[in-house]
Amino acid sequence: MQLHLPRGLASLLAALALAGCASTPVSKAPDGPPGALLWVGNSFFYYNNSMHGHVAQLVSGGDKSVKHRGVSVTISGSGVDWHDMESYLNGGIGKYSFLPGNQIKFNPPGRQFDAVMFMDCSQCPIHPQLGPVFHEYAKKNSDAIRAYGAKPVLFMSWAYKDKPEMTQQLAEQYTKAGKANGAQVVPAGLAFGKSMAKRPQLDLYTADLRHPSLAGTYLSACTVYASLLGKSPVGNTYTAGLPADVAAHLQQVAWETVQEFNAKK
Repeated sequence: MQLHLPRGLASLLAALALAGCASTPVSKAPDGPPGALLWVGNSFFYYNNSMHGHVAQLVSGGDKSVKHRGVSVTISGSGVDWHDMESYLNGGIGKYSFLPGNQIKFNPPGRQFDAVMFMDCSQCPIHPQLGPVFHEYAKKNSDAIRAYGAKPVLFMSWAYKDKPEMTQQLAEQYTKAGKANGAQVVPAGLAFGKSMAKRPQLDLYTADLRHPSLAGTYLSACTVYASLLGKSPVGNTYTAGLPADVAAHLQQVAWETVQEFNAKK
């Protein structure tokens, strides 16, 4: 038997059904380290051949039982509101992967990432006009990521070299946004501050006093590794070509920073 509804009522019921589907998570974000991580940000991520590649190398140089891949989506100079998170998650990003021998693996439909890590522009969270935008999009993005079935992560960026006071200012805003939205926070900015206090002669910046040197990118990658995998990077065989003593220092700083930050939660 077929039930015929008035056209207007049928359309309304269809719209409600679609709305219900859109608000229902695809699946719960998996527990444990993310096997696939989407990075959404700006040039702070893509300097030095992209931070996500260094994290992948750290994973390869650490616990071999962990499987991890990262995909980076960056716009130069971008603020958090320049990115359309929902389009990234519901579009074609992560649709296929390249395998050895230049073979393509088409991934099954559905969630392609277990976690999404995003950041704002370098000064936006503490800018008098853009600070509210940061908190607005921290919530909007965290909600979209959870609806997709993944875990939201905020990347706490670092102070400018000539404005060290930014360290605590940025840390306060990222921590506040993380708590408000139930999002994990990677304290890379605090790691920069700790490294400079311990070893000020080690330059974590390029000549513009903003972007990371290779050492700065490596320190951030170690902090991401320690935060998301819950593992110490100390002793990791991947050093990004840095001198052994420099890599060891940065590994230790990252691990100490993450432990201290997590202890204050």
